[in-house]
Amino acid sequence: MPKTSFRKNSDSLHLKAFKQKASSPDTIEYKIGEIFGEISNKIQSGYILREVLDEVDALKFRSQEEKHELSHLYETKIKNMGNAGRNGGEYYTPRLLIRSIIKVVKPKIGDKIYDSAVGSAGFLCEAYEFLRSKPDLSTDDWDTLHKNTFYGKEKKSLAYVIAIMNMILHGIEAPNIIHTNTLTENLADIQEKDRYDIVLANPPFGGKERKEVQQNFPIRTGETAFLFLQHFIKMLKAGGRAGVVIKNTFLSNTDNASVSLRKHLLESCNLYTILDCPGGTFQGAGVKTVVLLFEKGAPTRKVWYYQLDPGRSLGKTNPLNDVDLAEFIELSETFAESPKSWNVDVANIDPATFDLSVKNPNGGEEITHRSSQEIMDEIATLDAESAEVLKKIRGLM
Repeated sequence: MPKTSFRKNSDSLHLKAFKQKASSPDTIEYKIGEIFGEISNKIQSGYILREVLDEVDALKFRSQEEKHELSHLYETKIKNMGNAGRNGGEYYTPRLLIRSIIKVVKPKIGDKIYDSAVGSAGFLCEAYEFLRSKPDLSTDDWDTLHKNTFYGKEKKSLAYVIAIMNMILHGIEAPNIIHTNTLTENLADIQEKDRYDIVLANPPFGGKERKEVQQNFPIRTGETAFLFLQHFIKMLKAGGRAGVVIKNTFLSNTDNASVSLRKHLLESCNLYTILDCPGGTFQGAGVKTVVLLFEKGAPTRKVWYYQLDPGRSLGKTNPLNDVDLAEFIELSETFAESPKSWNVDVANIDPATFDLSVKNPNGGEEITHRSSQEIMDEIATLDAESAEVLKKIRGLM
């Protein structure tokens, strides 16, 4: 790198200008311009800038091994941010869980893969790793992988930048990521040309959307995740497949929106698998989640459940491992029944509530969600019983 003179507070380094100079959006120059157009990072001292450039100049990105090492370091940084609950925390989904979902969904070369709540792009990066490992890929296959396979949308600026960087470091030179709020799109405007073969996502849940945003959806609700689920179903092609992480309360909530959404999912898609994840799967988060695996185009006849139970408490120092998920991946091929897995006919699901709660008939723990009112009612009942017992005791004294 040639020596360059710098002035203090100099603005001579304009990497964001790469976007204007790039020949097309499908270039690494354009994406670098996108990244630096989203962040503001001023180095006050020209001497410090010189040192930074020297360090960057010493990095090697030529071999696939070097790129893989750098992407691994970047992923570790994202994971640490998530575990610390800072900035990128909400964007990190355990990569082992993502890889297991991808192995079950089985994307293939030529599929268009979509995540409209892309976060740090973990699903897209892992899908790329899955597909690039296929044997005997042709030049056309590689071109398809880099340019016409992975698509995403992200609302938040930090996550958007993290996603693009993560994909580039994994080897995807022209990430098709758009900085936008997905939920502001009206579902009625989506056409066949807009649809995808595969949806892989962990949408944010617990958020509340404004009334004007809810107007874009046939089933109106303030719950962000439920709006995203409607979006995913709409964005799938007929025969398209999805793996979606969602809060486990979706399976049993009794509000009208939840019931309507479960009905819509069962009638418009084949919900062939529900993976029940244990507490602690998401490090640093106390919420319990399930993974919905479904195919669009035919109604659900039977749901295969798998209750993931590693037999230990999970946490930051004791996360899920490959052994924990091996049986799930194996049994999912045939929907086999076991002490942790079972099948439920849709004909046996309550048509009034479409309750999909995880109820293991093989003696496992029954996972249900109770409303705060139900809990308060139970406490009141127990208090009344206790008072009655005390009253009888006093009568005997």
